[in-house]
Amino acid sequence: MGAPKYVLLSYDREAEFEGEEGYEETWALCEDAEDLFADPPPPLRGVYELLGCAPQGRLCEALTRARAEGSAPLGTLTLEILDKTGAAVGEWHLEEARLLGDRPCARDVTLRDVTIEGTEPDHNPYDYPRRPPLSPGYRLLGSHGEPHGTCRDLARVREIPDETMEPPLRLLGCSPQGALRTALDAGEEDLGHAKVLRIDISGRPLQSAAEGELRAWIPSARGPGLVDLTLDLWSERPPFAAGEVWELWTEGRPTEPNRWARCDDEGRQFWLRTALDNHVYGGQDRPPGTMYHLDGRHITDLPGFFCALGEAVNGPGGYFGWGLDALDDCLMGRWGATPPLSLVWHDSEVARRSLGVTPQAPHGPSAFEELLAFLAEGDRVDVHLA
Repeated sequence: MGAPKYVLLSYDREAEFEGEEGYEETWALCEDAEDLFADPPPPLRGVYELLGCAPQGRLCEALTRARAEGSAPLGTLTLEILDKTGAAVGEWHLEEARLLGDRPCARDVTLRDVTIEGTEPDHNPYDYPRRPPLSPGYRLLGSHGEPHGTCRDLARVREIPDETMEPPLRLLGCSPQGALRTALDAGEEDLGHAKVLRIDISGRPLQSAAEGELRAWIPSARGPGLVDLTLDLWSERPPFAAGEVWELWTEGRPTEPNRWARCDDEGRQFWLRTALDNHVYGGQDRPPGTMYHLDGRHITDLPGFFCALGEAVNGPGGYFGWGLDALDDCLMGRWGATPPLSLVWHDSEVARRSLGVTPQAPHGPSAFEELLAFLAEGDRVDVHLA
């Protein structure tokens, strides 16, 4: 048998729901996996109607262009939810919005019903905005808060995509152990629930890979006594980027910095998940006033900033947040550093060039300036650009 990459554990899902430990025993070590990875589908683009719309600014321009060309880009669109007094009580956002057409409003011919499509971002506070009782509707804003007009109501028309059949997960070259070995020898068909973990070359669990129902097995072509196992998954599959990250961690937690730098944006995001899963929370923080050095040579995107920051604070493969909210939690202590701390950001011009045109908050500043302002907030981090 070759070096195993995965370990299969028996898994009692009902026990975990009841607050008990869901793992029972090791069932098999497996050389490889087939059909494990799958990137998530792109965000679903919804179709919406802005009913009773009084357009302004760029929305007017987009209407003119859409009438001539069939559709027109609108960018980020924010709907401010108004109460009965006309005061804003919440926001709802659409990203990469596109105007598809318009028609006279059936209830008021001086207004327009405007059809748009767009993507709902993950940070939307509501699944769908509801107009409060007696509300005049919504105030429409652009990406920087510029007025786009108003609308009296919002209707959503969404086509439900066809469900695609996903192949089962196959674990190849597995050496069954314990109760699984007994069940296979007895010819049992109901093999139960199982969890798959990725392991490093020492056999230490690195990260959860999948969970599912173990439903079939065949003798493996990889060697005598080995079997190939088939699982029907109930968990999401890890993205393809996970395979690259796991190979970089195959010898365990990295001992040299910047191994994450060879990954693309998706790989860097998964690197942060892996770093978090391998972080020992609650250890001794270094004292306030400690100076940390941030290697900025490879910070070409936001995930890269957090990869580099995790290594600046906690060493190669280290974790210190994967977004602003998570970074705020880390700055509360027990994640390796105690504020106030000093951060020397080397080669900061790389990030300034790469992040300077990417706002991360609605109507907010560029990402680079936003990061600096966030770090300086409350005098938690004293940043020195180098």
